[in-house]
Amino acid sequence: MIHEVQRTAQASLLSWLDHPSIELKDAVSNMIFSVTAKKLISYDSSTSNEEMWKHYDAFIRGLVAFPLYIPGTAFYKCMQGRRSVMKMLKELLDERTKATHRRENIDFIDVLIEELEKDTMSENAALDLVFLLLFASFETTSSAITAVLRFLTDNPKALQELTVIHEALRLANIAPVMFRKATEDVRIKGYAIPKGSKIMICPSTVHLNPVNTDEPAGGASKDFMAFGGGLRLCVGADFAKLQMAIFLHCVVTKYRYQLQH
Repeated sequence: MIHEVQRTAQASLLSWLDHPSIELKDAVSNMIFSVTAKKLISYDSSTSNEEMWKHYDAFIRGLVAFPLYIPGTAFYKCMQGRRSVMKMLKELLDERTKATHRRENIDFIDVLIEELEKDTMSENAALDLVFLLLFASFETTSSAITAVLRFLTDNPKALQELTVIHEALRLANIAPVMFRKATEDVRIKGYAIPKGSKIMICPSTVHLNPVNTDEPAGGASKDFMAFGGGLRLCVGADFAKLQMAIFLHCVVTKYRYQLQH
């Protein structure tokens, strides 16, 4: 897996040399998606009639748009993008379910089919799970990589720090909010939060508080909330940081770049 991530990063960087400039966030998202989609659902855009990534891109661009479901609006394109991805996933699931022979290399779709046969989950739940895993696999990681390169451009000395990835995650706040539920009555700074209350946590208030972390990069810590925490810790946290480390290694050791504002 590590070698495949590295090969994809190297191939993508090499292909970018043919362009005077690139939209980094989109290019990195596409790069990461090509790896995770292949591993999770054996999807290869080069052999598919329809590019799933383009539908995900439409979904992302309207994810926080005003919910006006009218053709031409960002929200409409967002929902159409999700519908197109779900249609492709449904076709893939149906094709795999009807297959008469078992594949040699098992992926996540095969695991879900086994669960569906046991009747432990519905087909809609299975498709929603695949959609979410694919989305989570590239969106935050691409945002983090983009932030790292921006921060390294502004502060090149930070490259000498071993904590550059953690520090970029702290400063960028790629997960702007997190939602939790109070399991008991609590009081915080004079405010009462009843048991069962839905709580929206804003990580930046902790990450950017100078009382908790000294700036600049020298004060970086692993105590950040980019990947959640406790029982809700993101299962892909280590994989995301691995992808970031490999991509950054390929960039800083072989390429020079300049950001355009």
